[in-house]
Formats: sequence, C-alpha cells, structure tokens
Amino acid sequence: MGRVKTWLLLATLAAISCGCGGGKVVTGHIVVPQKPVAKDATREELLEAYNVIARGTRTLNATVELKPTAGSKYSGVIEEYHEVKAFLLAARPAEIRVIGQAPVIGTTVFDMTSDGETFRVSIPPKNRFLVGTVTTERVSSKPIENLRPQHLLDALLWPEIRKEESVTLREFNDENAKYYVLTVLRGGYQVEVLREIWFDRADLQVARLYTFGPKGTLLSDVRLANWQPLDTAAGQTATAPSSNSTAAFPRTIRIERPQDDYKLDLQVTKISMNEEIPTERFKLEQPAGSELIRVGEIPEKKQP
Repeated sequence: MGRVKTWLLLATLAAISCGCGGGKVVTGHIVVPQKPVAKDATREELLEAYNVIARGTRTLNATVELKPTAGSKYSGVIEEYHEVKAFLLAARPAEIRVIGQAPVIGTTVFDMTSDGETFRVSIPPKNRFLVGTVTTERVSSKPIENLRPQHLLDALLWPEIRKEESVTLREFNDENAKYYVLTVLRGGYQVEVLREIWFDRADLQVARLYTFGPKGTLLSDVRLANWQPLDTAAGQTATAPSSNSTAAFPRTIRIERPQDDYKLDLQVTKISMNEEIPTERFKLEQPAGSELIRVGEIPEKKQP
C-alpha cells in the first residue's frame, strides 16, 4: 500500500512538472535578472573622465523634445502642449539660445537666450518679452517669469574641476545600482558642498549632477541616462574624438530645480558638438509691440 502511495505521489509531481494540465512546462526555477558587474575606478580616473567631458564640450547644437512634468511652472507658458520641439544652441563660456515650437503646427512657443549676465525670453503667444539678470533670485508668482535659459546651460556645459579644488570620493549603493560619488567642496571659513557628480559603476558614466548653494541649498538635480556615441545618433555630425573631447552624449536628461519649482525632461533626438556657431545666432531682440517685463524689479505703485 505504501508503494502505491509513493508511486501516485511521484506520478502527480511528474505531471505537474511536465505541465500536463495546460501544456506549459513549469521548471520550478525563478529567473533573477543579473545586475551588471560594478566597475572599479580611482578618484583620479573619475576626475579625468568628468573633466574630459567638461573640457571637450565647447559648443552644442541639438534638437530636443521638451516636456514639463506635472506641477511645473513651465506649464504656465506651454500648458496647452504636452511636448515642445526645441532647437538648442550653447557655447562656452555662457551663451545659450533655446527656441521652442508647438508640435505639428510649428509655431514658436518661446525663444530665450542668456549670455551669462542677462537672460531674455520672448513668449509670442502671450506677446510678452522678459529681461532680467541671471543672478535674480526672486521667484515670481507668474509662471512665465521663472523661465531661465541658463539652467539648461548649467546642465549641459559642465564646469571643469580645477586642481586647487577639494574633492572627496565615496561609494553609494542602493537596490538598483552602485555608484561612485565625487563631492566638490567650497572653501572659506566654513566648508560647504558645491557639487556632487555621481558615476554609475555599471559603465562609469555620469548619471547625476547635484549643484548646491549657500547653507546646503539644493539648486539643481540633473539626471543623465542613455549615453550614446555621437556617431550613432540620427543625423549626427561629428568629428573624430580626441583625448580632449567627449565621444558620447546622454540622450535622456531630466533637470529639476527645487528652488524654482519646476522639472523639465529633455529627449535629445539630434546633436552635433564643437561646431562653430556665429555670435549672431545668440542675439534676441524684443519683438515690436510686445510687452516688456523686467524680471526681478518691483513694479512701481500707481498713484491714486
């Protein structure tokens, strides 16, 4: 009798393992995705990898898809569009121009420039023209007045880490990945964190850039992903890479500015680097008949 029970048990297990009920093979094994092997690098190697990109990226000419996230103050300008096609020009030391167009119809939604000292923003749908200094800290209650082209510049053209700057290295691991973190310190009477550069140890590419202000205020959080060689992008125009230039560029970028209350996603569809860009292409004049708004200035009270 015991032999019969044993035989029935074995037969049942065999039927289940063979999937006799529905024709599916059930192996009983759980496939766990393997995480990439973490690569090793020294502090000096990471510094050089970062500086090669910082030094090597002199100009950018890109086409991107711009998408403001929910709650973004950018949506006050482009609230009727889910995405905007933008043409972006940037050149060191501090020149940038971004022209945003509505999908399908191609009309200009905004046109903005910055030269490192003054920013200018034209909003044709609102018939307004904004001018202000890049150091303006006053956040306006009007969404359109929080546009800052230099925020894009800071995320795309990185400052070089100089030899005299203090830099620390640490590791950080979470459930998704392992990182190296370079921390650039600001000296003086009280040492503060100036920037953090996060490298994904799966490929040693820069994955995140933090920028801090006085007293540890988080100014900018830039996430970088989908790094691709320059010569594989559609329509790419690239020169042969040298030891002082970068041969890859991230195609997915998220810029978060907590103090300015917005997030912006960029999907790079076309890019060329280090081409000569005429100075005239960064010029933006006030359109005739548009309202001039000087951002940061307190408007005068009207006399009764």
